[in-house]
Amino acid sequence: MAQYSYEGILRAFDPKKVKVTVAGLNIVGFSEEKVMVERSNNSWELTVGCDGEATRVKSNDLSGKITLTLQQTSPSNDFLTTVFYNDQANNEVVKVEILDTSGKSKIVAAKAWIEKMPEASYGKTHSEEFRKKQSLK
Repeated sequence: MAQYSYEGILRAFDPKKVKVTVAGLNIVGFSEEKVMVERSNNSWELTVGCDGEATRVKSNDLSGKITLTLQQTSPSNDFLTTVFYNDQANNEVVKVEILDTSGKSKIVAAKAWIEKMPEASYGKTHSEEFRKKQSLK
């Protein structure tokens, strides 16, 4: 049987193939950093007693945060602002999906909302706007 080696293999990643949808609408106009996803808590917590015996406890908290980084001129800013104000007025959460079409990664937040409006800066130069969403399962 032939052995397979990963040595010397060159892989490619295309950030344009990572699709982000909020409430079914494709988000566009990203900055250099596109999207970041992080869990609120570790999956497991370890407790070690004074005698060295250990117990690990599973966290069932699947909540986390998705941060989208958009250019100030992104047309998606207006849509996300509408999402924010709809939630404020009507208590409406949205679905967020992140799909890497060049691989197998898929992240879904079935119930997400914009945590707060991003800071706004207007001046001589272009600035990035940060859209933060907190998701719950």
